[in-house]
Amino acid sequence: MPMEAQDPPAKSHAPLAEPSAWVRRWAPLVRAGGPVLDVACGSGRHALLFAALGHPVDAVDRDPVAIAALAAQVGIRALCADIEGGPWPYAGRQYAGVVVTNYLHRPLFPLLMAALEPGGVLIYETFAQGNAAYGRPANPDFLLQRGELLRAVGDAQVVAFEDLYVDQPKPAVVQRICAVVADRAIRENPF
Repeated sequence: MPMEAQDPPAKSHAPLAEPSAWVRRWAPLVRAGGPVLDVACGSGRHALLFAALGHPVDAVDRDPVAIAALAAQVGIRALCADIEGGPWPYAGRQYAGVVVTNYLHRPLFPLLMAALEPGGVLIYETFAQGNAAYGRPANPDFLLQRGELLRAVGDAQVVAFEDLYVDQPKPAVVQRICAVVADRAIRENPF
């Protein structure tokens, strides 16, 4: 019986110089000077963006080459860690913003939401069902299901959500969300 083709993890990230337009668009919602977590940061394009905006940034990726390049950057604490197979390195930490692009590991959704401080902003963008028609990733395990990000943010306020085909930086089907965690006073007394 033939094995199903999978999308193996890349050994090293291809550098993308420009931050995602989606991340750039919603970055101003993150509290000025508030700490930001860049998950599966790759070459660090978003960590660099937020550091340039005056945010202290924690950047994590399992690629030691990518992390080594970020470690020398001012305002960025780079960590090489396997966040899928090892313990969550940010337990108990709170962030004004969490950024995830081109990465999906579903068990992290609750941890990402818990890492947001009241008023914290999640900016997430990755591949979705239908992307197989345009290349990798094609394995459904690495593609968001319809509306999956909406379900993942729970009761956070959705500022923007898209599930669509894009042609830049390459043809793909993506899903993306910007959501804000309610502040505690609103959570405890919504009326």
